Amino acid sequence: MITFNKFSAATAAAGLFLCTLGACSKNEVNPSKEIKSSAETSQNIISDEVKAQFTKLGFDVSDIRYIRDDNPLSGEAGKKNFLLENDIVITPENLQAMIGSKIHHIGAVNEQYHTTNLVTTPSYPAYRTIRVLGWNSGANALDTKTRAALTDAVNNYRALYGATFRLYFTLAFGANSTGYDIVVYKNGSGAGGVAGFPTGGNPYKWVQIFPGTSAYSQDVVEHVITHEIGHCVGMRHSDFFNRSLSCGGSAINEGSAGVGAIHVPETPTGWDVNSVMNSCFSSTETGEFGYYDRVSLRELY
Repeated sequence: MITFNKFSAATAAAGLFLCTLGACSKNEVNPSKEIKSSAETSQNIISDEVKAQFTKLGFDVSDIRYIRDDNPLSGEAGKKNFLLENDIVITPENLQAMIGSKIHHIGAVNEQYHTTNLVTTPSYPAYRTIRVLGWNSGANALDTKTRAALTDAVNNYRALYGATFRLYFTLAFGANSTGYDIVVYKNGSGAGGVAGFPTGGNPYKWVQIFPGTSAYSQDVVEHVITHEIGHCVGMRHSDFFNRSLSCGGSAINEGSAGVGAIHVPETPTGWDVNSVMNSCFSSTETGEFGYYDRVSLRELY
C-alpha cells in the first residue's frame, strides 16, 4: 500500500492536504473488512507464538490484528489474515513461507525489489494480456479524476510493451469484474491505496483507491494507481527495509527477511528517490515511472 508523506516540505507548505491516511497492503479480496480487535471472541486473539514469529522476521507487532478479505462487490465471504503496521496484510500461508525462507536483507540500500510471486508469461515471442477494469457503478465507482488517472497509469505499463516486456495491458470501465485480471475501485478513507501480490501466476485482482486521493492532482492519483498495479504484478516497496526514506518519521522495517524481498538485477544500490514504488508519496509526484522502475519491470517480464 502507498501512503501520503506528511513530512514532505511540499506538504508542509500546502498545509491543507489530508493526512489521515491508510497504507499499502496485501489484501486478498476487495475491499477488506477489519475484524474488531479486543476480546470479542477467543478466535480473534493472536497468540504470543505468532507474534514472536513476526517479530523474528522484523515486523512491528504492537498493532497486529486480524483483517477479513470479504468482497462487498460480489458478497463473497473471505478469510482471516494478519494486519501489521497498519498497512501490511500477511496470509497465514505467507507467514509460513517467510519463516522458511533463506532470503535476508541487511543495510540501508534501496534497490528495486520483487516478490517470489510473479505473473506467469508465455515463452517469447508470445505475450500475456493483463485486462484492467475501472469500476464505475455505485458507491465504489471511480470519480472523473481517478478514471483519467487510471487511464494514464495503464498507459505507463502499455508504453513498456515490447520484446523486453511481455505484459500487454488493456483497460475498460464497467461493473462486471468477470474476465478481468485487475479491478480498480474506490473504497476506504483518507488518501492512498491498497493492493496485493500475485498468486498462482496471476496478478492480484483488487486495487482499492482511497477517496481522499482525489484531493490531489491527477498526476498524484496516477502515481498511486501505478504504484498499486506494481504490487499486483509482484513489485515490493523500494524502501521496504526503512520506510522513513520516503515517509519520514521512524525507520520502520516491513520485514528484514522473508518472501518478497528479492533484489532485481541491473538496479543499483542507494536510495532511488524517483521510484514509483517508494512507500509514501508527496504532493509533487509526476505519475511517471522512474528510470529503474522501467528497468525492473523489463528485467522481470
